[in-house]
Amino acid sequence: MSAVQVDLLIVGAGPVGLFGAYYAGVRGLSVAVVDSLSQVGGQVSAMYPEKQIFDIAGFPAISGRQLIKNLVEQAAPHDPVYLLGQEAQQLERVARDGQPDLLVVKTSSGQEVTAGAVVITGGIGTFTPRPLPAGEDFLGKGLEYFVPSSSEYAGKDVVIVGGGDSAVDWALMLQPIAASTTLIHRRDAFRAHHASVAQLKASPVEIITNAQVTQTTGDGQLEAIEVKVTGESANQTLKCHKLVAALGFTANLGPLREWGVDLHDNRHLVVDSAMRTNVSGVFAAGDITHYDGKIRLIAVGFGEVATAVNNAAVHINPDAQLFPGHSTDSQAPLPLSV
Repeated sequence: MSAVQVDLLIVGAGPVGLFGAYYAGVRGLSVAVVDSLSQVGGQVSAMYPEKQIFDIAGFPAISGRQLIKNLVEQAAPHDPVYLLGQEAQQLERVARDGQPDLLVVKTSSGQEVTAGAVVITGGIGTFTPRPLPAGEDFLGKGLEYFVPSSSEYAGKDVVIVGGGDSAVDWALMLQPIAASTTLIHRRDAFRAHHASVAQLKASPVEIITNAQVTQTTGDGQLEAIEVKVTGESANQTLKCHKLVAALGFTANLGPLREWGVDLHDNRHLVVDSAMRTNVSGVFAAGDITHYDGKIRLIAVGFGEVATAVNNAAVHINPDAQLFPGHSTDSQAPLPLSV
């Protein structure tokens, strides 16, 4: 596996990381983007690609899938190198006389990336779905934890388990195309946004509360599930070809904890107004960061990563100007290289 050498390494290929890849190109920086998921887009692609997002500047509404597509297209002219399906692990430094240290990041696949600076845009870190024990035998054979595309659910009997935003959103999204859609939640109350819950209750989706899936059956592929409802003596049997377990997920900063970055509440990276961490050459942006007054929105992350990349550019080349100029300027930015 050949080593990769770039000016800037971005850890995290979600919306903020993808915009950072574009902005690195604006600054004349070569860039690589590493992500533990096998596709770009982070949580947006994995959890709500079909959901409409309403707080992206300039777009009254845009689906998660279209947002990621646009960001990839925006960065494409600058030829970012994508290193997907691998986790950023070890961080080492290479000292250079009279110049900032080079940073060498080793990934879980054995890839080595050498860069002048690193920007971490890892959202909430590596996230793992909470399992549905009764359905694990059918994982990939009817049981799924995410709905990246709705097409494979068309004409199928679909059951969704959960009471949060993802569960409700997926139920509403799939109901018009599925043969039947049932949502099962272990409580009466839902954690999802009240407007979405109201829409769910007004829809044809069958809702079963105070219930849990106790068994899944099928000959190679999922065909049916059994549901235990509190207070009922007999279990219900439901026809089910697609079972979506939207039970939330656990997040973990993983190897980033070993990089020596100061943490807040043991889960967020502390940064200053330049989006610098306490580790020289390591910057951060997006939901993974913490500072006084922090707001965790994609829109905020876009501004943060522009700040991080511009300050990283100056770290790489102290002779560079912090302000990059406007995108409408005809003059090219100062070239930078490690």
